[in-house]
Amino acid sequence: SNINNDAESYRIAISTAGKRLLIIDIQNLHTSAPTATIVLNRESSLKYQSRTCRFFPSGNGLAIGSIEGRVAIEFLNDAPLNIPSPSSGTMKKYAFKCHRSGDIVYPVNAIAFHPKFETFATGGCDGTVVTWDGLHKKKLTVLPEFETSIAALAFNHDGSQLAIASSYTFEEGVRDGDGNRSGSGSGDENGKKVKDDIYIKLIEEKDVMPKSFK
Repeated sequence: SNINNDAESYRIAISTAGKRLLIIDIQNLHTSAPTATIVLNRESSLKYQSRTCRFFPSGNGLAIGSIEGRVAIEFLNDAPLNIPSPSSGTMKKYAFKCHRSGDIVYPVNAIAFHPKFETFATGGCDGTVVTWDGLHKKKLTVLPEFETSIAALAFNHDGSQLAIASSYTFEEGVRDGDGNRSGSGSGDENGKKVKDDIYIKLIEEKDVMPKSFK
């Protein structure tokens, strides 16, 4: 399962291994009679298991990544978005393919939203980070490939930097104490040992700016 919170609206989103999507209202947790209420419980629009989910900064939608190299964009309660969109402001859910190389499909491990533009970055087991304009259904840019899977992503407060955790995510089984895959004697598919690292990438606005702003 994966969990994300919408701090302004006191909500938590949970995408489960059983392909369920839940949203829980926690605004009454700090009252004298604390309660948490499930306000949404439905099957995910993705066919395969989810690995990550994130609220839009506005709280009006969710991006959900799956093990099948696909991201679903779901808008909550048909709420109008507070930034320009291709339509009148209300959009329908959709999904798109990503993090694929020919016939090889890689899981989407991480999603991070830009705090200013509501565009987002995805990181996958292919070792790539890609930025997207989800409202206009456009790919923005692909960062240089990393040595191993992207495990986590996070923008800083103004979106000028992106923290990228590059780490093996067990897509090829358990490794031994030296970082090799058990029984293989190698660190990755090319036989090279790889290490876990965190990178800080300076982000230019052109790499995250929505298509309608350019």
